[in-house]
Amino acid sequence: MMSLRTTRRRRVSLAAGIAAVGLALAGCGSSGGTGDGGAGASGADTLVAYTGQSGDYQINFNPYSPTKVGGLGTIYESLFFVTNVNTDDYVPLLGTEYAWNDDGTQLDVTLRDDVTWSDGEAFDADDVVFTFQLILDNPALNTGGFDGEVTAVDATHVSISFPEPAFVTGPEVLGKTFIVPEHIWNGIDPTADVVAEPVGTGPYVLSDFKPQAFTLSANEDYWDGAPAVRHIRFLSLSGNTAGADALAAGTIDWQTGPVPDIQNVSENYPGYEAITIPQNQMALLTCSNAELGCEGPQTDPAVREAIYYALDRDQLNALAFQGTASEMSPTFALLPTQEQYISADVDETTVPAKPDTAKVDDILTAAGYEKGADGIYAKEGVPLSLTVEVVTGWTDYITAIDTMGQQLKAVGIGLTASQSSWNEWTDKKGKGNYQLAIDSLGQGAASDPYYLYNNFFSSANTAPVGEVAPVNVARFSDPAVDDALAVLKSTDPADTAARQAQFDVIQAAVVDDMPYIPVLTGGTTSEYNAAKFTGWPTLDDLYAFPAIWASPDNAQIFKALQPTGE
Repeated sequence: MMSLRTTRRRRVSLAAGIAAVGLALAGCGSSGGTGDGGAGASGADTLVAYTGQSGDYQINFNPYSPTKVGGLGTIYESLFFVTNVNTDDYVPLLGTEYAWNDDGTQLDVTLRDDVTWSDGEAFDADDVVFTFQLILDNPALNTGGFDGEVTAVDATHVSISFPEPAFVTGPEVLGKTFIVPEHIWNGIDPTADVVAEPVGTGPYVLSDFKPQAFTLSANEDYWDGAPAVRHIRFLSLSGNTAGADALAAGTIDWQTGPVPDIQNVSENYPGYEAITIPQNQMALLTCSNAELGCEGPQTDPAVREAIYYALDRDQLNALAFQGTASEMSPTFALLPTQEQYISADVDETTVPAKPDTAKVDDILTAAGYEKGADGIYAKEGVPLSLTVEVVTGWTDYITAIDTMGQQLKAVGIGLTASQSSWNEWTDKKGKGNYQLAIDSLGQGAASDPYYLYNNFFSSANTAPVGEVAPVNVARFSDPAVDDALAVLKSTDPADTAARQAQFDVIQAAVVDDMPYIPVLTGGTTSEYNAAKFTGWPTLDDLYAFPAIWASPDNAQIFKALQPTGE
């Protein structure tokens, strides 16, 4: 491949589209990188984090792997920092400026000229072009299905052209494509290599790994200066209860998850504060599409609709989520920030708070179900009973399923939980080997419902049962929705009327088919050590999503924090 280091130009097709779904840290492996962290890194400038990881880490610092353990934003950087919790201007990272042409078919980016990789090699436009070519050459990495060309104009400028208007791709191309070094990755299989010794441009390097913990340490040659938080220690614990115990003992500085009496964290855990953000929409995911190989009663839309109306969401919020959850729209437009996008044709703009037993009976009876002597509906002699997959140690979700089980039994539907490790749970969802699973549908690259719809409802992001679906694990597929997404992709965001017409189409299908059964908008609560570090996001200054497992937002927070010396 020709290189700018030999003054030649090159063009590649843009296949960048790494969908932003809420990224969970899980697994890790051997030591690598440089730094002075070490296995015993501790002290006033060390932040100890618990991401919810239970069991041993298995090393994987490949930013394109679905089982990566971290590195997005900390080790590897994108061109800009883009978050979905605000609509602020993008924060320059490897890029300093960008501009679209008038019709959205060309995106020009200026790069920094003072950046080196953590192994000392210089960064330039070659690495950016190489990264997009890598994604193009490996379709499994191209979850967004983008179509364009990248030109390395010179060492600090790239130009991206598209065959049609592509404004909507901006957040993903600029903020969710993580640039890798050509001089190392030209010998790596990006679909299989775990990259045990990662090299990046970011503020941290991998300095130590053990199966129960790994440490990132400050990159002394970072282009923006080494961060004040010198070390980040990621621990593996046994679940939410262990996380709460560690918080009480003061042995962790940041976690995202439930703790007892979550409304009074500052009183119960001296020195700590909490913040709750309504960002991720909780749902019962269903393997919904029989045509793609899904099996079980959940493939019947009537069953999914019956479950939707059988839930007592007020009770769920009180018993499982300590009142931190909030209302949700069955359209999956995030409330309240995206309520302007909800179709006027949708009868119910928010999910019901209380069950409607009569409606459940009407729905199931019309679908051919009859209630047996045991009080459970059955069809052709087969009881209506389903299994929900959940990760061991996720106490809030486990409590939610137990509560749902009682609620559904009361209306004649059987529901049981199946607990497994995060890896097994992820594998079942990805390959479609499940009936129901409890999870959240995260927002996409920016605060706009297009990204969630494109991630979770596009046929391009699913696969037959047995094959791994990149994002759309419900196996939902609707040509009308696919067509609407295609129109949205090429529509100027300023043309709100044209965009709303497509949102109307998508939302009608989403509400009617309900492959993801809406529960509530999860109040994502993080507890953090405010006595040890300052600079945390607040509701008045929400510069990044403050969840420890949310990358690259967590990296933006690591860089902003200042140790107090306590």
